[in-house]
Amino acid sequence: MSDHNPSTVPLLAARGLVKEHGRTRALRGASVELGSGEILAVTGASGSGKSTLLHCLAGIVRPDEGSVAYAGNRLDQLPEKQLSELRRTDFGIVFQFGQLIPELTAVDNVALPLLLTGTARKEARERAGEWLERFGVRGQEEQRPGEMSGGQAQRVSLARALVTGPKVVFADEPTGALDSLASEQVMAALVHTARESGTAVLLITHDALTAAYADREVTLKDGVVVSAADAAMGSLGVSQ
Repeated sequence: MSDHNPSTVPLLAARGLVKEHGRTRALRGASVELGSGEILAVTGASGSGKSTLLHCLAGIVRPDEGSVAYAGNRLDQLPEKQLSELRRTDFGIVFQFGQLIPELTAVDNVALPLLLTGTARKEARERAGEWLERFGVRGQEEQRPGEMSGGQAQRVSLARALVTGPKVVFADEPTGALDSLASEQVMAALVHTARESGTAVLLITHDALTAAYADREVTLKDGVVVSAADAAMGSLGVSQ
């Protein structure tokens, strides 16, 4: 378990987020906090707004209302250039299908974020190889995404997200396209590496087994974040 303490200033905090997509209101006043080094699972039914919440927290989209603070600073008010910089340095993002660049080998996919921050190519590839080893895919360096299994490709995606030493990793359904064995391997690698490096993880998932790897779980219901316990009681028809 992490040392997350709600009384301390959170690393990442969202307050009263509202976000509409056309006529659909995905978020209706969602609030959530993530502590340094904490692994937080956000669960909820399909279409509940989980990915929209992640995109707001990662600065990919701006909320229509509410605020997002990172390390005490308003993320939602930063210009796009600074947001892009944060996503290269402080944030790592993993999507359900990895979104590796198909033309690049595994090692070049992982090295890419380092190259974008000015790291020399030789050093970037060496560090990328070290991260592939951490995630148990050493030997796959010169394989392209289409030549790897889903589990291998997703571990390459995790290595790419963590290679720059981010403070926060945003993982959007990282096991959603994997079988149960590959899911366990991916989550075990993610949790071990996050613990080792002190990285906070915001984990979006609909899977209870994946959520069980987290220190804490909250549920997004009708565009609002509730505790997992409250969500369970509500599904049983128990009034709060």
